[in-house]
Amino acid sequence: MEMSLSPTPSPSHIGRLSGLFWRKPALGLFLLLLGPLMWFGIVYLGSLFTLLWQGFYTFDDFTMSVTPDLTLANLKALFNPANYDIILRTLAMAVGVTIASAILAFPMAWYMARYARGKMKAFFYIAVMLPMWASYIVKAYAWTLLLAKDGVAQWFLSHMGLEGLLNLILTLPGIGGNTLSTSGLGRFLVFVYIWLPFMILPVQAALERLPPSLLQASSDLGARPSQTFRHVVLPLAIPGIAAGSIFTFSLTLGDFIVPQLVGPPGYFIGNMVYSQQGAIGNMPMAAAFTLVPIVLIALYLAFVKRLGAFDAL
Repeated sequence: MEMSLSPTPSPSHIGRLSGLFWRKPALGLFLLLLGPLMWFGIVYLGSLFTLLWQGFYTFDDFTMSVTPDLTLANLKALFNPANYDIILRTLAMAVGVTIASAILAFPMAWYMARYARGKMKAFFYIAVMLPMWASYIVKAYAWTLLLAKDGVAQWFLSHMGLEGLLNLILTLPGIGGNTLSTSGLGRFLVFVYIWLPFMILPVQAALERLPPSLLQASSDLGARPSQTFRHVVLPLAIPGIAAGSIFTFSLTLGDFIVPQLVGPPGYFIGNMVYSQQGAIGNMPMAAAFTLVPIVLIALYLAFVKRLGAFDAL
């Protein structure tokens, strides 16, 4: 009985191939990353560029159809007062959520980094990450019930004697509303709650790398705690804050679910993209709005890169 054996590479060929990779390690790295790079370049960047290219197409309001006639009308429409107001409203919310998250995250991150040990540190890690394990939709809907009229938040404030203050805040333009769940303040609170863990962890990691000898040296030189914080702790924590702000800023900028569930009427960028593409079918205008967060995030990344954000990730 004859047996056929598949040809195997000779040792000399294997030796030449291994020698080639040894002499040119960049070639081996390129071949190793070729598959992921092709996936990223073709599937992700290709689909993104295709979407942005459609921002130059023409949408016929009469026939509700899209034609490949190139135009700049969609980009010019972004600067209309109504659309410009949507961009500013979204940007203001993203900046406000980022600042509030940094202020709230710093004390907890400081305690986790400098004082918590063993089981206590593990407890804090779990407490911070536990909300991230729950469904985003569930958390958003839960907050609509917490902030609703006669909900838990209003009940708690009334028992604290702060219901009058709440009613006063709800009358303020821009942040007020009929109830907390239909107010700008309520929307802001939900955003801060959902994205706060993304700020705590990078700040805690930055403070963890802070050498205790620097704090001791500052104290030995006669610096007050406020001076130590301002001149030693805060400069070294800024890369962590900048790294966390990438998440809070970009995630708030592109969110479209929370603005639909909580807060007063009014579009955010994410809602506008969803409405134009899903409800109206105006894909060119949706693509034009998609360009706005891309540009804003690119500018923001260039800014936080100077603060050392990428080194703290």
